[in-house]
Amino acid sequence: MFTSRKAGRDDAWEGIVTHKSRGMLDGSNMYHFVQVRLADGQAMKVRISRRLWKAILVDDRIVKRPGAAPARE
Repeated sequence: MFTSRKAGRDDAWEGIVTHKSRGMLDGSNMYHFVQVRLADGQAMKVRISRRLWKAILVDDRIVKRPGAAPARE
């Protein structure tokens, strides 16, 4: 079993993308992930939409506001 890395509805964070990856964790669906370095130095891996994954590059800023999906800033 794998851990869901989907951002919660009420989560709020912002950071810099340090790595992009994707994979078929369950064998039938493609999941898109980014590694994000937060302002306090912590790193976290987050699942994002395919559209956003294709639009961002490493070193881009990504923001997650409460009630909204992660977005490129």
